[in-house]
Formats: sequence, structure tokens, C-alpha cells
Amino acid sequence: MQNLSRHISFPRLLILGASSVIGSSWIYTNGIFFDKYGAGGEIFGFVLATFITILASLSFAELSSIFPRSGGPVVYSYLAFGQKWAFATGWAILGAYLSALSFYVTASSMLLATIFPQMSAGPGYTIAGAHVSLIELAVGVAFTLFIFSLNIRGTKLTAGVQAVLFIGLLILGGALVVTGFTQGSPANFWPAFSAGSQPFANVVRFVLPAMTFLTGWEVVTILAEEAAMPPKKIGKAVVGAIILAASYYIIVLLASAWVYPWHKTATFPMGSITAFTKAGFPLLGTAAYLIAFLGLFTSFIGLFTAAPRLILSLARAGLLPPKFAEISVKRNTPINATVLVLVFAIGFGWLGKGAMTYFLDLGGFFVAMAWAITAMALRRTRRDYPTLDGGFRLRHLWPSTLGGLLAVIIAVSTLYPKSPVALAWPTEYIMLAVWIGLGLLFYWLGRSNHQEKDQALHHLLGETEYQRLKKNV
Repeated sequence: MQNLSRHISFPRLLILGASSVIGSSWIYTNGIFFDKYGAGGEIFGFVLATFITILASLSFAELSSIFPRSGGPVVYSYLAFGQKWAFATGWAILGAYLSALSFYVTASSMLLATIFPQMSAGPGYTIAGAHVSLIELAVGVAFTLFIFSLNIRGTKLTAGVQAVLFIGLLILGGALVVTGFTQGSPANFWPAFSAGSQPFANVVRFVLPAMTFLTGWEVVTILAEEAAMPPKKIGKAVVGAIILAASYYIIVLLASAWVYPWHKTATFPMGSITAFTKAGFPLLGTAAYLIAFLGLFTSFIGLFTAAPRLILSLARAGLLPPKFAEISVKRNTPINATVLVLVFAIGFGWLGKGAMTYFLDLGGFFVAMAWAITAMALRRTRRDYPTLDGGFRLRHLWPSTLGGLLAVIIAVSTLYPKSPVALAWPTEYIMLAVWIGLGLLFYWLGRSNHQEKDQALHHLLGETEYQRLKKNV
């Protein structure tokens, strides 16, 4: 079984993880979320979601240092629970990533339409109450094909591009933060909730979309096979990516609520982009727009890089057709798996901007399930292989277990119609059923390729890690 080459340094792995988290919509949909939850609901909801995410990430961090292999969570769950749980974990994270990628297919053209509104006109169709013009769809598809062309050239190129774009995000975000806090006022933020609202409930309600915004750090573990560093550092990069990305979200959003009254920003369709312009800083309004565009680029690239490696690991284990485990000799990339991701992204992306919220909500459900399974996988691995140690070892397991428990509570709550974080009936339930149905179909069609556990682990882990595992049985 061919391995991917190791060439990603620690700084670039950290940047890949953080920049895969920082997307585009948070900077302009905050107007919608301010209106729905209050500025406090969104910002404090982000803080709570960050806490849950860090707890959940600890299991990923330790396991990635023990098994630095492509597909990360698929490897961990296969070792702990076997092929059914490994497929469920991989399919869940893949669903979250494809939800985000489908979102970006639409978001790329929507962002451009704010400058060129004629893009939204012309012939098209309507889905979920939103018109999708053929021009918008064509632009989104073209943008997706460009991201695809970057990814098939390998992670050495994409990691370099991510580093440059991330520096741009830091510079632009720094300008917003400095101006927001020096030229704004606390009175624009306080009171942080609308009169008569339920502050605690609003904070909790925002946790699910916030977890979707925070999705992407798993990229660090999924790309571990290509990380040129001691395994311990991979675990540090997992937690570091979350802290870096979440801090960026929270501080920039708080600056947006500081510089201009948030209850007025709640009426703007482009959120912070309009808020800074109305506050008298049109150049910073442009900067916020550029943050949205750069964030779309970085997250699009990062998730498009990770998704094929999930497919690669599933194919290595015999859970998907073996052709998806093939690696290009010239580019050292999983070419067939990357093409499949392209097909999925464009296939779901045609649903358009009316489905954007659906993608966010479903992504939150999928990652919550994957986080919970991985937390359980760590406990099982510690029990079955107590001497395995990759250098990043938790002193106590209760924080990672708590993170997994909170994640599964949130995931289950989305399925209860009367829950404050319930999926939208019936559309999101139908989309969830379709993805689960597709997974069951793929699993059933691939049953002839299913391997014995020992053989699958040999393919998943590679010769060196497999022999180390056998010595620790």
C-alpha cells in the first residue's frame, strides 16, 4: 500500500488546521445571528462551543500522535470498534466537510454578487425560496474547479498557498480589531441581548452553528501522514489550531459589535461588512469583505484537501472501492478520491443559497457524532493498548470523555423536534436521511471489498505503525 510523503512542517500544519476552520460566512451572517440570538448569543455561544470543541479535540490530539496516518478518525475508530464504526465516523466527517464545501460553492458566487448584483439576475431556478441564477451557479462551479486544480497538485502547494492567505487574514483582522476597540464603545455591545429574550437559551441555541463554524481542525489529524515532525507536535497542532481560529472569530466579532450598535448591524444582510462602513470606516468594510473572501479560500482549500484523505482511508480499509485508495505517482495525491469530492461538492452545491443554513446545521450534527465516537475510541484504545504512547498523552481521560458526551448530547438534541437546536423540519431531516442512505448504500455495495480487521489495520497504519501496534498487544 503506497504511503503519502511527509513534507508539512509544524507551522504549516497549524496554519492548515486554523485556516480550514476560518471560513467566510461568519463575517457577514453575523447580522442574521445578531438578530436571531443577540450579539451576546453569538459571541458567548462561540465561547461555549470553543470549550466543547477543545475538550472533544483532546482525544484526536492523543490518537493522532499515536497513529499519524491519513484519515485520522477512521483509523482510530477502526482500531477501537471495527469496520462499521470506522465507516460511520468517516462518513460523518465527510458529510460535515461536504456540507461546508457545498456551502462554499454557493457562497463564492454570493460574495461576488454583492459587487456585481447582475450575477443574481437572469434565468435560473428556485430552491428553498431562493433564486439561483445560472450565472451564479457557473461562477460557483468555476471556483470549485480552481480549488480542485490546486489540490490535485499536492499538499506542498496547498500548504504554501494557505500560509500566504492566512497571513492576509491576520493583517486584515488585526486592522478591524484595533479600529473596533479604539474607535468603538462598550455601549454599542451592552446590553448584549434583546429585551425580553432568554440570554442563556440564545447562547445554547448558537452552539450548533458555532460548532459548524469551528469544524475543520480535524484536518490536522487527517493530514498526519504528511506531517514532517515528531508525532507529539501533531497533537499540539490539533489544539493550537482550534485556539487560534476560535480566538480570531471571537475577537473580530466582538470588535464588530464594539464599533457599531449591534442591534443595527442585526438589520444588515452583510453584517460586519456593512457595520464598519456605517461606522465611518469604508476601507475597513472592504477589509471585512476581503476577510470573507480569503476565509472562503482557506477553508475551501483546507476541507477540499482533507475530504479525499478520508475517502482514501476508507478505501484502504476496504470500506470503499479500492480505486479510491490509489495515489498519483507524479503528484503524490489521492487523485480518484479528489475527483469524487469534486463531484459531491458540485452535486450538492446546485441547491444554492436557500440551502446554506441547512448545510451549516447538518455539518454541526455530523461533526458532533464524529467527535463523540473518537472520544470513545480513545478510551477503548487506552484499555486495549495501554503502553501505546505517541508523546501527546492526556493525564486524565475525563476531559475528552466530557467533550464527547457534550457533543453527542448536542447531536441527539438536533433530532428532537422541540429542542432549541432541532433540525428544520422536514428539509434538514430529509437531507440527513439522504446522506445516511447514501452511506448505507456505499457500505452495502462495497461489502465484497471488506477486509479482515488485521488486514485492514495493516493497510490503514502502514508497515511501521502496524508492527509497532503488534508489539504492544
